[in-house]
Amino acid sequence: MRIDKFLKKSRIIKRRTLSKQACEQGRILINNKPAKPGTTVEVGDIIEITFGGGIVKIEVILLLDSQKKEDAEKMYRILENKI
Repeated sequence: MRIDKFLKKSRIIKRRTLSKQACEQGRILINNKPAKPGTTVEVGDIIEITFGGGIVKIEVILLLDSQKKEDAEKMYRILENKI
């Protein structure tokens, strides 16, 4: 699954266009490498997101195409939250 789609489906970022912009601005890292909007995410990947002055680090647990809020929270595990 593409990183921009994953961030939207997991409800970490509300809109896919915002996910795309964050990638283009270099604020998204996958396994410590800058991510482009089309970069593929796999189970076990570590994603680091820079929000303003804070950083959130998550691990991908599950890849789902579901829109349910309950399923979105099962897609990742927060490793670090410095907001």
